[in-house]
Amino acid sequence: MVIKERIGKWFEHFHAYPEVSWKEVETTAKLAEILTEMNVKHHTFDDVTGVIAEIGEGDHIVAVRADIDALWQEVGGVYKANHSCGHDANISMVLGALSYLQQEELGSRIRFIFQPAEEKGNGANSMIERGAVDGVSYLFGVHLRPQEEIPFGKVTPAIHHGAAMFLEGKIIGDDAHGARPQQGNNALDPLFAIAQFVKTIYFSPYEAYSAKLTKVQAGGDSLNIIPGTATFAIDARAQSNTVLHELKKRITQGIQAIGQMHGVEIELAWSDYTPAAEVSEEATTIAREAILATVGEEGYAPDIITSGSDDFHFYTIHNPKLKAAMIGIGADLGPGLHHPDMTFNKEALDIGARVLAETLKKASLLSK
Repeated sequence: MVIKERIGKWFEHFHAYPEVSWKEVETTAKLAEILTEMNVKHHTFDDVTGVIAEIGEGDHIVAVRADIDALWQEVGGVYKANHSCGHDANISMVLGALSYLQQEELGSRIRFIFQPAEEKGNGANSMIERGAVDGVSYLFGVHLRPQEEIPFGKVTPAIHHGAAMFLEGKIIGDDAHGARPQQGNNALDPLFAIAQFVKTIYFSPYEAYSAKLTKVQAGGDSLNIIPGTATFAIDARAQSNTVLHELKKRITQGIQAIGQMHGVEIELAWSDYTPAAEVSEEATTIAREAILATVGEEGYAPDIITSGSDDFHFYTIHNPKLKAAMIGIGADLGPGLHHPDMTFNKEALDIGARVLAETLKKASLLSK
C-alpha cells in the first residue's frame, strides 16, 4: 500500500473513533500499534495519554507535534465526541510524514509528539513535563485551515494564533416571587449588566481582541419565580498575551463592581489560558522553503493571523530558545473549525504529510 493510501486509512480510523481530552486511551493504543508496525521507537505513559516516537540518530533533535483529542459537542441532536477540529487529520499527516521520512537520509533525530488534550488548552504542558521538547532545536506543528483563510492546494508556513482564556461565573442571590421582586436578589439583572459590560471594554483599534458570553443558565420550570442564582461563561481572546492579561483584569474588576451594585455575590474562576503564538522566523523560513520545494510557488500562501488559539505555543513559552512554527494546510474546510458537520478535501492529507516531511528533513540537516 502506498503512503498516500495509508494516510487515508489512518484518517478513516481516527475519524471513526474520536476520544475527548485526557481520555484518548484507544487513540494512544492505536498509535502505539501503528508505530510498532512501522518499527519506530516510541513510548507511552502510565499516568497520561499520548505517545512520543523518534527516528534518526545524533545529539540534535527536530520535533513535530500532532494533537490527538476530539471535541464533545452536539451532532445531529446527540452529544458525542467529534473530530470537528481536524485532529484526526493532524495525526494522519504526521504519521504520513514519518512514513516519508523513513525513506530519507536524515541529519539528526526527529521526534514525533502525539499530544493529548489540546482542546483543554493544557495538554502541551503534560508533554513538556515529560520531556517532550528536551534537547529540541526546531519544533513544527500542522493544522488544517478553514476555507476563508486559504483554499485547497495552498500551504502557509506559519499560523499566528491569538491568546485565549475562559471565565466561569456564578451569581448568588435569592429567588423571589414574580409578583414581589423586591423580596429577592435578582440574578438576571446583573447577568444582563455583564452581557452589556463586556461590549464596552476598549483597547487600541490596532489591537485584535474580543470578549463574549458563551453560556448562560438561570431559572427552572416555574415561570413565576425570579431566579436568584445564575451561571455564565465568557470567552476572552486577544492577538497578544499582554492585551489578553489586561482584558482579564478589566473583566474581573467590572464584574465585581456589577455584583456590588446589585447586592449579589459573584464567584469567578478563570481557566484554560492558551498563549498567543511566538513564531520563529528561522522555523518559518525552513517551512517556506519546504512548501516551495513540494507544491511550488502556486501552492505557497503567506503567514496567517487568526483569532483562534492553540496550546502548541506553550512549548515556546516553556523554552524561549525553541524555534517553532505551525504549518497551515488549505483543505477547502467548511463550514468551519469546530462546526459539528465540518468536512474538508481529503487530498489535503497527503499534501500536508509531504510538506511536513520536507520541512522536518530540511530542519534536521540544518541541525547536523
